[in-house]
Amino acid sequence: MIDFWVGLFAAAGIAALLFLALQVSSSSSLPATSSYELSADFENIGGLKPRAPIKSAGVVVGRVSNISFDNERYVAKVEMAMDSRYHFSKDSSAEILTSGLLGEQYIGITPGADEKNLVNGDRFKVTSSAIVLEQLISRFLFSQGDKANNSEQ
Repeated sequence: MIDFWVGLFAAAGIAALLFLALQVSSSSSLPATSSYELSADFENIGGLKPRAPIKSAGVVVGRVSNISFDNERYVAKVEMAMDSRYHFSKDSSAEILTSGLLGEQYIGITPGADEKNLVNGDRFKVTSSAIVLEQLISRFLFSQGDKANNSEQ
């Protein structure tokens, strides 16, 4: 009899995990009819992935739809599906940010002041690449090493 209850409990746990997985995957995408496409070029995208959120003032306003490499300019081109309820001026900027110290990366949009808005197919002109933690640490260590070498002389 105890085997029956253990099996039932395990089946309920698996069903709950499946339900949560389906809820998370379906709520994170935008319907194709309610979005418009924008793009931005970045020198370094860090760990940014497709379907990463795009936020402005902490509100999710879109999702990364595609990431590709431009062989002519040697930059990463990020394509974004923006929710059609949200519009940003042509002088808005996009930067790659990190949630917390080691959290997921997302694109943050800072609105500009231009009266004209970005429309389907436009590109953000002002961008800021991801800050890579390993690069910051190595710069700090090298600068400390230089200070130590200069103080010994």
